[in-house]
Order: sequence, then structure tokens, then C-alpha cells
Amino acid sequence: MDNAAKTFFLELPSGVSAAAIRSGSLKYNGNNTTIGALSIENGKIKLTLKGNEKTEAYGVKGADGRMDVNFTSNPGNSIWRYSDGRRWQINDYNDEKKITYSFNVNASDSKTPSEKPPLRTVTTKSQPADPSTASWYKDESTAVPYNNVIPGSIETIANPLSYGSAVTQKDGGFTVTHVIPSNNFIPEQVPDSFEKGPWVIGRLYYTKVSYYFLGMAKVSSYSYAGTVTFDYALPTEPTLTGEVALLTPNPNPEKYADKAVPVKLSLKGSLAAYTDTSNILEWVFYAKKTGDDASLVTKKDTAKVLSSEREFDFVISKQEAATQPDFTQNYTLTVTVRFAKPVVTAAGSISSISENFTINAGTYNGPPPSSIPIPTPTPATGKPPIARITMPDQVVAGEKFIVSGAESLDPDGTIVKYAWQHPNVNLALYGKSSDTSYGLDSIDTTQTITLTVTDNDGLTATTSRDIKIVAPAPKAKIQLLGTLKQNRKITIRNATKNISDDFPIIEGSTRFTITAISGGTNADIKYSGSLVGVKEVDVLMKTPGQYKAALYVENTAGYSGTTSWTFTVAPDEAPVPYISMPLIVYRDPDNGNKASVTLEDFTVSPDYDYLEKRVWEYRYDSDNNGNFTGEVWVQINNANLDRINFYPTKVGRYEIRLTVTEEFGQPTIDAFVTAADRKSANTDTQPVLERIVTVENRPPTSDWSW
Repeated sequence: MDNAAKTFFLELPSGVSAAAIRSGSLKYNGNNTTIGALSIENGKIKLTLKGNEKTEAYGVKGADGRMDVNFTSNPGNSIWRYSDGRRWQINDYNDEKKITYSFNVNASDSKTPSEKPPLRTVTTKSQPADPSTASWYKDESTAVPYNNVIPGSIETIANPLSYGSAVTQKDGGFTVTHVIPSNNFIPEQVPDSFEKGPWVIGRLYYTKVSYYFLGMAKVSSYSYAGTVTFDYALPTEPTLTGEVALLTPNPNPEKYADKAVPVKLSLKGSLAAYTDTSNILEWVFYAKKTGDDASLVTKKDTAKVLSSEREFDFVISKQEAATQPDFTQNYTLTVTVRFAKPVVTAAGSISSISENFTINAGTYNGPPPSSIPIPTPTPATGKPPIARITMPDQVVAGEKFIVSGAESLDPDGTIVKYAWQHPNVNLALYGKSSDTSYGLDSIDTTQTITLTVTDNDGLTATTSRDIKIVAPAPKAKIQLLGTLKQNRKITIRNATKNISDDFPIIEGSTRFTITAISGGTNADIKYSGSLVGVKEVDVLMKTPGQYKAALYVENTAGYSGTTSWTFTVAPDEAPVPYISMPLIVYRDPDNGNKASVTLEDFTVSPDYDYLEKRVWEYRYDSDNNGNFTGEVWVQINNANLDRINFYPTKVGRYEIRLTVTEEFGQPTIDAFVTAADRKSANTDTQPVLERIVTVENRPPTSDWSW
């Protein structure tokens, strides 16, 4: 009936101090029976209730740690090679006679020494684990203590083996047949009575049996409900409330183990009915062993806040713990808030407020106190196991994390039981490893998880780890995708990840804000739709410059996070045209007196856009005065060719011009761009002498001889 009575420590409402509660007004209303009177202890309401018992029976499964993890056994047969390198001794089991025997066979391969024994089907015996070492479950989320399982209902269920092997259950164990040789073997030391020689080897060929337990459990559960009411006077002037907590040892008292016991205390103070944080000078925290002024420790917090907390470390020495079967050390703690300027109250001006607390920690080296359930020790021999816990040092409230004792080991055997102590976790820990989390009520505290492992000799070892629980405030994160260039699509994405399984991000509360900082204006920011409740938004900047994207996210626990990203949008650069051409050409009498001018385009786009259009033109110096002003441009080609041939017919000078227009080389948003947004340029910036070709008649040739 250990769970029939349970003590609750209830937080006082915000702003209510213990001193404000009217004497005798604490009352419990509910179906449970109270044990003792309601009281105020260290700033909390202490209530002890007798549980309402309910007993039920249901089927349960025994597994290896988790419900979906079966036990495994690796029974095998010893196979030894003789010193001649050709014969093998097969060690087998006769299930009818219940004896182990051996026989010899010759090698089936032609090698000396033989590499493997001949093919045989052999039999071996295996025993399941003790059902008390199993983790028992009603379903995946409901663990059941073994002492609630009815022993006579337990049966072992073995899973079928692979082809060529078989397992039968008999006399509480497994009889297994399997084929050797196989890939499943380990080297084995042959006994001293076997032959000696360089070719003597031993192998243990094994198979794998997977099994679990089924049974019935009879479980008593206890329910607690009700309300606590009291009368109090709301504070109208500055009021200091607080609380003290024992973080370690946990459980308290701790069993004395011929070593000092560390003690960690947490002291918190909160101001009610006061809002002027600028007038708070400092918080001062005092802690000492009761009656021992020399042990006084003082800590300060100069932050201008309405609530502050500090931790203190003490030690119960070996000498103190060994003096008596049950040793208790009392601690006195005080929290004080000091004001920069005196605060006027009805009783006069005050410069500080203080509140005192007491708490105790202890050890025992005799019979355990009744509040600590300690299993009855059984005689054990051998080396004790080593308990190890693997888990993070810090998590956020609501975040699931794995607590594992799988690295625990036993130097001379195996670990058969894992027992966890884990105050305040949301999901109970069980087996080798499991996951759990902490709720919002554990924020800004350091919790302790303790593991006790038991080996097959009945020896135990215990270890503890501390874990800090922090608020599940989301860490907002922005991701920018696309090209940071004028008139290009930029995707601003919410890359925030849920850091808490229990308190995910509320998608509908996500909010983007996009503003211009320099270069452009907010009117240059183009997007469609809403910036609220979306995972990402596509935007386009009409003007280069500096812009800022901000993101607000909120989770279901009420915590929010913000972030921003200032980025620069580069200008869309125009292409840089350049053409190559001959400076003098001659008319060809064989081609209608036409000249042939090869024009080549070497235009580049500095920002890697696509050259979408090329228009080639010329104008002719009709009056041969070397001035092309007033001459009309004539189109040669507009087929976007980077190499063409021009065939002028007249003798004289021709000026060539190429106009190039770009198409966006990166994605854009078509709704916000026009043809005018495409950059273009011509060769007017290229030296004119490089763009003029002179057409001449080919000079006559003569042929003469003597």
C-alpha cells in the first residue's frame, strides 16, 4: 500500500504569500481522506491524501526494456578440430536422455588443416531469463511493476527460427536444433583434456532464439482529486514570497556509502504588489547549516528583476554521516531584496524585505527509513556492476530525450535489472533505456535522475545525473533562397524547428515583416498574399538596396521567438557589348562586286544573365566626309546571332552597331516585371574606330614575262 498515501506540495497563486493566508482557512474538498492537517511548508501548501483504491486484472507482456524489444538467447554447440587437422569433434545434446555427448567426423573438404566441419544438424539447450528481469507492459504507454504480475500466469513465447532451425519449449527451457557449420561462430578455447597441437582449434557455433513473456497482472491504482481553498488578503504593498527546494540528494535521505554526500539547495524569491524594477538595488541570498554561522554562504543578483533564484552547495561529511544510523542536517536560508530608494508602506519606509526558510537533508547507514523503499538484500558474491547513465545535460520543457543505462556493465556477469528514480518526469523510465520529458512546471530547475542496476549475482550499483530544464522558447530562424538581385524572386522561408515535442510551433501565428533600409522603399517590395500564417513568402525587390526580413514564431506553450536577416539586393547589371570585325575589306568581282564583312559578338553579362536578343545595324557615310551624324541606321539581322556576314556593295565607310537585350538568368515573379525591366545596351561605348569598316576596290593585278 505504499502508493495509498501521497503528499502534494501545491504552489501558491502568483502574488499570494504564505503570510497573507488567514489562519485556519485552509480546507480540502474532495473524495479522498486527508492524513494530518493542511499546512504551509517552505512557501507551498502541504497536503497528504489517502488514495481511492481500484483493483483490476489484465494481460501483460514481458520484454527486454521496451515493449517491442524481445529477449534473445544465443545457444550453441562446441566444435573442436583435432591435432591432425582432418578430424572434428562434434559436441551434441540428446534431449531424450538429457545428456551432452560428442562424436567424431572426418573433414569433408580437401584442405589440411580442414577449414570447416562437415554439415550436421545439432541440438542444444537454452534457458530463458528470469521473468523478474523483464520490463512488463499493459500497452506501449503503460508499464506494470513485476510484483503485480501473477507468477503462475507467466508463460514463455519463443519466436520461430529461420529455415533449417527449430525451437521447442520443454521443462521451462528451449531445445534448439540448428545446422552447422554456419557464419555464426566465435573462437573457443578447447579444454586442457583435449589434444594439444598447432592445428587444434575450438569454435562455438550458435543460433539466435528470440522470445518474450505473457502473463496476467493484478494492479491496484489510486486516484487523487479535489480542491484546496483558503482565504487570504491581497497584498497592497511590496510583498516577498519564495520557496526552497532540495535538489540533491535525491532520494533524501541518501544511504551512507563511506563517502561525503553532496547537498544542493535552490532558493527563489519573488516580489508581489510591486512593479518598479528600476528601484531594485539587489537580491541577496543567504544559506547556512542551522546553528553554524561559519558555514554561511552569501550570493547576490544585481539584475533589476521581480524574481530571482540561486543555488547553494553543501556537503555532509563522512564523519557526520557515520556518527549515527540516521543523520539529518538542517539548513536555514534567507532571501532579501534591497531597494535603491526607500519604499513607503503603511508601517513606514522600508529599504529591504526578507523571508526565511528551512529545509533538511540526510543520510542513513542503518535500516532504511520507511519513506525509502529499499529491496531486501540477498546474499551475493562476485564483482559489483558499474552503473552509467547517458543523457543530455540540458533539455527544454516538453522535449523528448532518451535516458539510457545501456553503458552500464558487470565485470563478471550480466546486468539483469534496471531501476530508475526520476521525480517530475512526464513518462516513467524503464528497462535499459527509454525516452521521457519534463513539463512546464520544471522550467529553470535542475532535476536528478538516478539509476540502480542489479547483476546476476544480486549485487547493485547506483549513479545519478543532473539535467537542467529550460523554457521551450523557440529559436526563430530565417532562410533566404533565390538570387539576391533586383527583379529576381527571393524566397524568405521560416526555417524554425520545433525544439519541444509537446509544444510545437503554431503555424497560424507565424508572421513575416519585410522592410526597406536603404536604396529602396517599402513600395519597391513586391509579394502576393499574406505574410501571416505561411511557411514561406516569395518576394521581389524592384530597386537594389538593403532590406530586412523579420520573423515572429510562437509555440503552444505561449513562448515566442523573433529573428531578422538584413540582406543586400544587388542591381541588375546591363550587358557589356563588344564586337570584332575587320577594318578594311575589298569588293569581290566574282560575287557581284560585294564585300564580305564577318561580324562577331563577344558580349558578356557581368551578372550571368541570358542574352535573349541581338540586333545588328549599320549606317553608311554617304557623303564620304568621315561624319556619320544624320546617316540612317539600317538593320542587318535581328535573329539573335553572335556571328553574321555583312555584304556591303558600295565603296566607302560603314559604322556597325550591335544592341543586346538580356532575359533574366534567374527565376523572377512575372506579375511584377515588364519588358522595361530587362536590361539592354549597345556598342556605342566601344571605340568607334573599332566599329568602322572601309570597303575598297581590289587593286588590279598584272602578269608579265620576258
